[in-house]
Amino acid sequence: MSTGATSLASPSTLVGLLWPSRDDARFAALRAIVLMVVGSALLTISAKVQVPLPYVPMTMQTMVVLIIGASYGLRLGGATVALYLAEGAMGMPVFANTPPLAAGISYFLSPTGGFLFGFLAAALVMGFMAERGWDRSLARVIVMMTIGHAVIFAVGLSWLSAIMPFAKAWTVGAAPFVAATLVKTALAAALMQAAWTVTRRKDASR
Repeated sequence: MSTGATSLASPSTLVGLLWPSRDDARFAALRAIVLMVVGSALLTISAKVQVPLPYVPMTMQTMVVLIIGASYGLRLGGATVALYLAEGAMGMPVFANTPPLAAGISYFLSPTGGFLFGFLAAALVMGFMAERGWDRSLARVIVMMTIGHAVIFAVGLSWLSAIMPFAKAWTVGAAPFVAATLVKTALAAALMQAAWTVTRRKDASR
């Protein structure tokens, strides 16, 4: 018998091909839990690799979010980022500035709150596109990762501009990150292409 857990992973995604699910509710649930825990742990680690800046720190999280969404798919990728946000909402120190700031619901009201919700939106968009083959070629995956970063910045800047003038929001929430975003977009695309290359070679050797 299958349950909703089996629908979390799509066989058309990278993870779906590397670790296929089964028509077994227990296995599917365990697999989803393991992947979600691993993904949320990677998000936590990437949050701590940062360059401190006023208002919004520069971290590796955007790249990790996009890779999780692209490799996990729409449902599993979205669920993984949602788990990460839930951990922070419950007070676990998983976000970039925790500590010294306290995690919890109030953290989402800080200047970085919009970017956190942008992570979820971007993971869903990446998963949607990956399930339709956008992650298979270098040119399309670059476009895909660019769109993902644009989604994160759109949501994050919308939140920032609600608490400060847009010009200042752009100055503190976008301008300092342009060069790093270009690098992270290229790196994410390269990692996805490398992963697909390895996967194709394994399939060809069978």
